Amino acid sequence: MNRRLFVQAGATTAFATFLIASNAQSTGATGTKRQGIVIQVSDNDPAKWNLALNNAKNLQDDVGAANVDIEIVAYGPGIGMLKLESPAGARIADAMKANVKVLACENTMRGQKLTKDDMLPGISYVPAGVTEIMKKQGEGWAYLRP
Repeated sequence: MNRRLFVQAGATTAFATFLIASNAQSTGATGTKRQGIVIQVSDNDPAKWNLALNNAKNLQDDVGAANVDIEIVAYGPGIGMLKLESPAGARIADAMKANVKVLACENTMRGQKLTKDDMLPGISYVPAGVTEIMKKQGEGWAYLRP
């Protein structure tokens, strides 16, 4: 019986922490709470990238671009679509124009011997993609892996 109460109390505390973190988001242009979502792309597949980009656009259309911060974090094989001449390059550029932040993992770049000159213009960089995702989740951002 005591164990059940402990588990329930732990779940309640975790839920309260989630609510506090969610409420820590800034306020958007319309006065509503601004949300954040981090989208992981770790597949070198144009279809996966197109799905992630569609998700980002649909989210902006649904809740209003001024009410959501969107980051797409690419690491591992997913970084291939951020290289120059990427088949997804034009769509990625359009997403960035719509204020979707696209981030490349520098750990992956080093492992694949890529430099910033090898990458699409305008993207941003983080030391470690998985760490960026973890930090954003810790700040109350939603997580999506299409």
